[in-house]
Amino acid sequence: MMSARSTSGSPSSSCAALLCHDEITRRESVALERRLRKAKFEQQATLEGFDFNASPKLSAAQIRDLAAVRWLHSGESVILFGPVGVGKTHVAQALGHQAVRQGANVHFAKTSRILAELAGGHADRTWDRRIRELIRPDLLILDDFAMRQLSASQADDLYELVSERQGRSLIITSNRAHSDWYPLFPNPVVAESLLDRLINSSHQTIMNGPSYRPDKRPKGPTGKPDTTRSC
Repeated sequence: MMSARSTSGSPSSSCAALLCHDEITRRESVALERRLRKAKFEQQATLEGFDFNASPKLSAAQIRDLAAVRWLHSGESVILFGPVGVGKTHVAQALGHQAVRQGANVHFAKTSRILAELAGGHADRTWDRRIRELIRPDLLILDDFAMRQLSASQADDLYELVSERQGRSLIITSNRAHSDWYPLFPNPVVAESLLDRLINSSHQTIMNGPSYRPDKRPKGPTGKPDTTRSC
């Protein structure tokens, strides 16, 4: 009888181990691609693709610390504040991409789109199903939060969504400081309760600096961004 030692080192066992490793790698790759599709990112943004030199006031160390996504495992959230064009959506999606790489289920959407979906649920009596779908992901990214005045129904829907996701992470991007969110809610009690939940369990980053978008415009004849095109 061959010894266990000689059997474990045989060519056939080495080949089997290699095939098993390849199969595990293939399955992990397929699962990653599936999670990326389900996330519905607008683009496959990564922090490697973000130009921190274009935003010198932004702490690269802070963003890279967030990229470790320890906050996700603690059920905490991230809020990115800043004016239009500084790269908030890019960073939000890059953090979401990092979460997907670590095995999380992520969903990205404009806040206006989320509110429209929930409003449609009131109309066709599918609201419960629709909000369950938004509660389910490990991470929900709400882009362009607090862009405009909310109706009473929209404010209530946001409150229910945030409340039901208690203990599950959010990433929020906003052009307004959180102190400017309150007037957008018709009911100050709802505003106070909802925003207290968001602010007190979140890592907040202010992104200031020149617009990140002009550098992404097609170049004109002079080699500079073509300002004849809209951003």
